[in-house]
Amino acid sequence: MATLLDNWSEILRTQNLAGERRMDAVSRWLLIVRASVFPMTLVSGAIGGLLALGGPDRADANPAHFLLALAGILLAHAANNMINDWFDLESGVDSNQYVRGQYAPHPILSGLVSKRGLLAAIAAVNLVDLGILFLLARAHGWPIVAFALLGLFVSVFYVAPPLLLKHRGLGEPGVFLVWGPFMIGGTYLATTGHIAPWVIAASLPYACLVMAVLVGKHVDKIEADTAKGIHTLPVLLGEEQGRRLAQGLILGFFALVATLVLAGTLSVWTLLCFFALKRAGPVLATLGKPKPAAPPENFPIWPLWHVAWVFVLTRLAGGLFVLGLAIDAFLPWHL
Repeated sequence: MATLLDNWSEILRTQNLAGERRMDAVSRWLLIVRASVFPMTLVSGAIGGLLALGGPDRADANPAHFLLALAGILLAHAANNMINDWFDLESGVDSNQYVRGQYAPHPILSGLVSKRGLLAAIAAVNLVDLGILFLLARAHGWPIVAFALLGLFVSVFYVAPPLLLKHRGLGEPGVFLVWGPFMIGGTYLATTGHIAPWVIAASLPYACLVMAVLVGKHVDKIEADTAKGIHTLPVLLGEEQGRRLAQGLILGFFALVATLVLAGTLSVWTLLCFFALKRAGPVLATLGKPKPAAPPENFPIWPLWHVAWVFVLTRLAGGLFVLGLAIDAFLPWHL
């Protein structure tokens, strides 16, 4: 059992499993669905649920509906990752020479699952998600369906034709909307049965961090994406401006939290996230420079670089933000 836990821990930390370790069924599926990035979705869901308890307008929260919504967005994230891998492989983007096949095992190229198996998994996960949506729609009507369909639209057409959002500089804004207003607002709606403009405003700081993660990743892939004709925002803006965009999004997180606290929308306790500024300094400095020519020893996800730094900061700052909301549920403190 200890070996299995070590396997799962390594995958959740690095999205890789060392060659000397024996592959188990859970590890295989953690790699296939890219579970290492699920913490971002957990934080978005937690923010949506906790805003019902710690927002300026306290609401009646339904714990069962919150858990259903949290399960739904996690399954949607898993389906999104598998859909992206499927379409990028089918369109000729993904290969063993492309970045996706280098920083972590590609589900099909690495032999973790067959094409048919991946399609079956995508269908199964979406079918379960449809069941969750049916239950929540019975309770809350068409608005919850609208949030789900908007998220599904961005998820599928991020890499699927004819829109190919990632290829047109629209993937990063799409992720901002999904992990911010759609996930946080949708979870709040599922938990309380209603939505308000202040909830959407409260979703924006964390949306900045998640978008910064993707921008950092696309900065790391800029040469490969340029060669493939994939026009991500860093490709369109240029490598230096892409890094500056990521820096701006990180600073935007802290600025928006402070502004929303002063406006009374967020709890004063959410200022706990400012303890992450110590970590933010080195991350901003790293984003100020190009990727090094070679990785440090034992760096797990090369040729990615900037994204790792931003992801670690996002995990810390997001966790502290959630902690502040959780404290406010018991000790309300709004200006």
